[in-house]
Amino acid sequence: MFRSAMMAVALVSVAAQASAMELTSAQMKEGAMIAMPQVNSRCGGGNVSPQLSWSGAPANTKGFALTVFDPDANKGKGFWHWAVYDIPASTNSFALGKTPDNVQTAQNSFGDNNYDGPCPPPGSIHHYIFSLWALDTDSILPSEPDAQSVLPELQKHVLARAMLTPRYGR
Repeated sequence: MFRSAMMAVALVSVAAQASAMELTSAQMKEGAMIAMPQVNSRCGGGNVSPQLSWSGAPANTKGFALTVFDPDANKGKGFWHWAVYDIPASTNSFALGKTPDNVQTAQNSFGDNNYDGPCPPPGSIHHYIFSLWALDTDSILPSEPDAQSVLPELQKHVLARAMLTPRYGR
């Protein structure tokens, strides 16, 4: 009972910190449709990663990670579009079309180690969860160099999480 109560307090604490941290973009808004420059070139877009900024990370943050996941793809199994980790704690933004040089990237579901924008099947609208993770470490070591293997490491080290969830369909 005591252990369950302590776990509940810890989860509430992370949730409270997550609500204080904010992730924003000049190109995307919560719930809005993603513009063509950020759409995958396979679907006629520019495949340019959006500008992202964040604030409100916990004071004890040692590093960040960024993931982009489509939970609607693959019959609900999801699809990874981007995973960037070992982002220094001093970083608070990514420029339009740029991933900083001093970070690690994992292979996404397209098989690339960079941003690949949305390209869902015709007739459906998908959600794209951009998650910024504030971490208690400056470096993680995923078991494999793919985005799905990064997630368990992030979950072990998360202090706070901020999300931005735009949509796209064709």
